[in-house]
Amino acid sequence: MHDLTPITALGGATPRVDTVGDVTLTEVPNVALASVAARFGQESACAKRLKSLLGATVPEPGRAAIGKDYAALWTGPDQWMLSADFDTHEDIAAQVKSHFSDTASVTEQTDAWTCFDLTGPRVNAVLELMCNIDLTGFETGHATRTGIHHLGCFVICTDACQSVRIIGPRASAGSLHHAITTAMVAAL
Repeated sequence: MHDLTPITALGGATPRVDTVGDVTLTEVPNVALASVAARFGQESACAKRLKSLLGATVPEPGRAAIGKDYAALWTGPDQWMLSADFDTHEDIAAQVKSHFSDTASVTEQTDAWTCFDLTGPRVNAVLELMCNIDLTGFETGHATRTGIHHLGCFVICTDACQSVRIIGPRASAGSLHHAITTAMVAAL
């Protein structure tokens, strides 16, 4: 029998937390992720089922939406990334697949991505050094895909840019963490 111990994307037994000045970067390992892509001819039906699952408006381009159990991020035309608490949605793709039936293709994404929360009153100063997001008007619920340290990442404004969630490739978690903390030191 194997004796396996779960670790975070950064290799720790507990999530990493780094604070520079008044900004804190927190590794968030307890997020389950699944992609949802509407099947050809089923775009409208898929969107209705997503709205039902979320209990909230389906996010449009540049937006994210938070529902009761799930959050959704627009990732492309008729495509979204769903997220939920890992403790209750470890098998998120299997849980939502039946809800979408034949209207969408659902793919497990949890182990492909890692999440970091960046919080504090000067988050924008850090973001300005890391990526090319137009922060004028970047408000709660806004989301975009951008490059951070040559990595394709999603940035979601979760609290009037006092807080953002950064979702990046898990295989490059160390590089992404280094880029964010370096920007924190430089900006603050």
